[in-house]
Amino acid sequence: MRIAQIAPLYESVPPNAYGATERIVHYLTEALVARGHDVTLFASGDSRTSAHLVPSCERALWRDRDVWDTQAHHLHQLGQLARRAHDFDIVHFHGEPLHFPLARYLPCRHITTLHGLLLPNDHGPLLRTFADVPLVSISRSQRTPLPWARWQRTVHHGIPPDELPYAEGAGEYLLFMGRITPGKRPDLAIEIACRAGVPLKIAAVVHEGERAYFHETIEPLIARHRRHVEFLGEVGGEARARLLSNARALLMPIDWEEPFGLVIVEAMACGTPTIAFRRGAIPEIVEDGLNGRVVDDVESAVAAVHAIGDIDRRTCRRVFDERFTAQRMTGDYLSVYESLLARQPYTPASPYYAGARVMRRPAG
Repeated sequence: MRIAQIAPLYESVPPNAYGATERIVHYLTEALVARGHDVTLFASGDSRTSAHLVPSCERALWRDRDVWDTQAHHLHQLGQLARRAHDFDIVHFHGEPLHFPLARYLPCRHITTLHGLLLPNDHGPLLRTFADVPLVSISRSQRTPLPWARWQRTVHHGIPPDELPYAEGAGEYLLFMGRITPGKRPDLAIEIACRAGVPLKIAAVVHEGERAYFHETIEPLIARHRRHVEFLGEVGGEARARLLSNARALLMPIDWEEPFGLVIVEAMACGTPTIAFRRGAIPEIVEDGLNGRVVDDVESAVAAVHAIGDIDRRTCRRVFDERFTAQRMTGDYLSVYESLLARQPYTPASPYYAGARVMRRPAG
């Protein structure tokens, strides 16, 4: 099968540290190549891949100080794809829905995985206008605001079984990992850890739009509780793997409808349980009492920290092996591809609107 993977350009594929979507694109691309498929990856030029790489910008946009308008680079990427679309059986989009107007005119099948939160007032009109674009959700929860969209399947994320080290023994600290945003509530993670009397390590990126929140809200809390809280900033590579595998538990006291939460799966692969609030896709990923605790408030989260030793780390790893490997994810996506390709005949939409009135200059 000739497959094109279209990645966002904000981070490289794979990302050096933060970047869940780009990480998933990497795992999927490598697994497809390993299965013998002819894969082309449209991504930033600093990406590393076994597939054919089409660089759509020199380096990851969030790492390039000379870049201001990221949309321009994504539109350039779509132009590259349009010129080569005849080379593919199927095109798999992973970025923002800028491609919707183009997708219906492609000479091949296409599928879009939506990786973010869906908002009825913003995405509802878009998905109604482009109701012919087939979609994949990353959780059942993600579909809730727009259940009528053209969903083909829900495909939970997965990572390679040997990507992260499993650790039999729990560490002495709690971990908050990901991104500093109000919806992820790092302030509550600090409160939970301090009330439980357990050290907290925060390994998180602070993006430009959240710097004010970090400096005004989170930094003062870290300073006030510096004996219990250590801020590490953005962490990647081996250091990131060690943090995950040596943690007593991952904390996710989220205050938004999280569409998935890849870091939970990464922790699970290490044998590390997660304590998370009951929002978004959390109940789909964390099986309460098996690979973590699903709680409703700070009080119950503190209690869960004290009782987290009751969660067997080998069971966490078993749940990962059964449900969240890259092999399972890749098989799910191949089923989607094959289902779309089996629908015959396929004719792309005409680039001209039926019945459109053409204005002509008067003779003479």
